[in-house]
Amino acid sequence: MRRPSASFTFIIRAKLKSEVGILGKVFSAIGEHGGDVGAVDIVDVEKGLVVRDITVRARDEKHGKEIVEALTALDYVEVVNVSDRTFLMHLGGKIEIRNKAPLKTREDLSMAYTPGVARICMAIYEDKSKAYNLTIKKNSVAIVTDGTAVLGLGNIGPEAAMPVMEGKAMLFKEFANIDAYPICLNTTDVDEIVNVVKAISPGFGGVNLEDIAAPRCFEIEQRLYEELDIPVFHDDQHGTAIVALAALMNALKVVGKKMEDLKVVISGMGAAGIACAKMIMAAGARNVIGCDRTGAIYRGREIGMNDQKQWFAENSNPENEMGSLKDAIRGADFFLGVSAPGLIDRQDVENMNSDAIVFALANPEPEVAPEDIEGVARIVATGRSDYINQINNVLCFPGIFRGVLDSKAHEISASMKLAAAQAIASVIPESELSEEYVIPSVFNKEVAPAVAAAVAKAARQEG
Repeated sequence: MRRPSASFTFIIRAKLKSEVGILGKVFSAIGEHGGDVGAVDIVDVEKGLVVRDITVRARDEKHGKEIVEALTALDYVEVVNVSDRTFLMHLGGKIEIRNKAPLKTREDLSMAYTPGVARICMAIYEDKSKAYNLTIKKNSVAIVTDGTAVLGLGNIGPEAAMPVMEGKAMLFKEFANIDAYPICLNTTDVDEIVNVVKAISPGFGGVNLEDIAAPRCFEIEQRLYEELDIPVFHDDQHGTAIVALAALMNALKVVGKKMEDLKVVISGMGAAGIACAKMIMAAGARNVIGCDRTGAIYRGREIGMNDQKQWFAENSNPENEMGSLKDAIRGADFFLGVSAPGLIDRQDVENMNSDAIVFALANPEPEVAPEDIEGVARIVATGRSDYINQINNVLCFPGIFRGVLDSKAHEISASMKLAAAQAIASVIPESELSEEYVIPSVFNKEVAPAVAAAVAKAARQEG
């Protein structure tokens, strides 16, 4: 059973009888229904009553309603109002634009706007490269999506994808001081998306593609890579791959295995799965088997193939194994899931080699719950913040873009991605590595600067 999560936090405003022991009974009722009590604040005191705000974490919305109903049924409690803290955070959006320079006097106005701004415009007109230093371009990233593959939600469209893109912009700012702008496009046409991004590119120093469904995302990224002179990064592919590789590098140190000796099984052959496979193979893995809904991808398979899967079939699975995911996972050393919940179970992990490493990254529900394989897998990681070893792209993309913006790189190469993975892994000293600590915390302030420095160095070395 899932544990209560901060993402389902409710503030219950309730009138309680002002008697000794009543608050304890309320806490007991919440606990008996699986809720987790947080802050408790007194709002008002009335005759014989105390109005309190009780913060409660639940497993999901349904569970939250069950807790509220349980409190409502108590004769010494009157529930006045219930607020969802996650919704409150999103009221009016989560980001805004602020002025960096003062605008208090006529002199300020004449320099920031007309007539002074004309001199800046002409300087850029005569030399377009000056836009990098004289505008926001040097610190701006466009977060571009069509809302067709939003994490855990699927094709929900550009409007519904906006809160995710706003959250992404917050992460850019918080961890790398980069100004990022949500660009949610009301089209799924490849040509149109490419043309729109090209048209707006003069105002940005980089493009972060986000939540675009495969296989369309591959073509969009490739075309923008070829046609733009600023770096393009599809985070769902490469961010996941970089962070997963960093965690795997450290996990191998803990279990004492080598990359080239592993049998790797990947569940999910979309954008993230294929990118992860390529990164892991670039790092030295030789026996990598990818599985999709049809089963293992192998040379000669014809069902459910596309150009990316065809490339993968020709460059992986050296023994040409066939069959289902459950067949492929037998004898594996490392399982990486970027697919859907509940695809493997404890027995499948028992069928893996000893000291098994399991990264179950499907969100919000992993391919297998960590509780279900406790004592079987040596190292477990998920994409969730409420478990140990969270594989989170925020460990990657802020530092990646900080590095390319600072170095004025025109692209993000394979060696820069590998350098980023190595930098993330290196943040944890080997003496501190353990089964429960193979990847840094998303709040570790050392990560983004380390990644930025490594990426900038790799960019310089490549010229």
